[in-house]
Amino acid sequence: MDLSYTPEQQAFRAEVRAWLEAHVPAEPLEHFDATREGFEAHREWERTLKSGDWGMVTWPKEYGGRGLDLIEWLIFEEEYYRAGAPGRVNQNGIFLLGPTLIEFGTPEQKQRFLPPMASGEEIWAQAWSEPQAGSDLAGVRATAVRDGDDYVLNGHKIWSSRAVFADWAFGLFREPESERHKGMSLIFFPLDAPGVTVNAIRKINGHVGFAEIFLEDVRVPAFNRLGDEGQGWHICMATAGFERGLMLRSPARYQVAAAALAGLWQDHKQDADPVLEADVVRAFMNADAYALSIYQTASRLMAGAKIGPEASTNKIFWSELDIHLHQTALSILGPKAELVAPPGEHDWLDDYIFALAGPIYAGSNEIQRNIIAERMLGLPR
Repeated sequence: MDLSYTPEQQAFRAEVRAWLEAHVPAEPLEHFDATREGFEAHREWERTLKSGDWGMVTWPKEYGGRGLDLIEWLIFEEEYYRAGAPGRVNQNGIFLLGPTLIEFGTPEQKQRFLPPMASGEEIWAQAWSEPQAGSDLAGVRATAVRDGDDYVLNGHKIWSSRAVFADWAFGLFREPESERHKGMSLIFFPLDAPGVTVNAIRKINGHVGFAEIFLEDVRVPAFNRLGDEGQGWHICMATAGFERGLMLRSPARYQVAAAALAGLWQDHKQDADPVLEADVVRAFMNADAYALSIYQTASRLMAGAKIGPEASTNKIFWSELDIHLHQTALSILGPKAELVAPPGEHDWLDDYIFALAGPIYAGSNEIQRNIIAERMLGLPR
């Protein structure tokens, strides 16, 4: 693998850096899960990104992108995190649903949904999990019944990210009485449609990052089904590949955090346990190792490969890297870690609490290890 950047890639990096330096807000935005005001401030940031055509750089130009390749996306992500730019409130749309739409959607669906997704005009929530179907998506019970040119949706979704303030959700629904992996379809529905009830679920920090959604005879056009009827499981596995293996957690996120950890160590090493230096080095090396792995994955995809079960190895690696990195930070800080971080400063404790969810969301790590054992190593069930 050639690890050097071409002159064109270096020029692109300079362009991204200059634009971000000119446009990233001087003060951090309120978290998008904290309040409606914080959410809308991040929506406005998405519009600002679109003004420079940075909404999702890998998408075709006609759908609001720049038509760039995955290496350029990784470069963009590196500069984005380096600049301390706001979190992407529409990550469920641009990183998960968007690539899936590009692969499975009709031209009409792409034209309808992708441009407002790239511009932040429509923010998306993910509505897969149910009270009895978390990592086991094949167990979903929410139903979709065809009625002429419409579907009638009924069911109960939970742990739906961004659903409290979002505009749309993409959900997995099954034909009544169908068997587990069969008879399921991926269907979009507006969160303000008649029959939709959204109840906020507050996290430990008070933010409303999740919601449960009740659907009672919710009518949506069949146009809102992605792919063929009954193809939902196959499509969702493609989306999960993007989520676990490439788009959701770009390497730059962890490289910037590892660099901050190294700075934290330098500031506190006189008072901290010397053995923690090895953990700082390990976190830094693991962040770089993850970056190299993702560059390799991107190169393979650009050569025509598909994301396969190896996405599960990536998911386990970044989620456990995240926990170890933040555990090390808390150990360095000691009791000071429990103090409220001043505005604008790195909140290691809050980030640690979020990291603890990493082995659960995007498919629990226990399930990912089963996938690796069965599909990569060929072990019996």
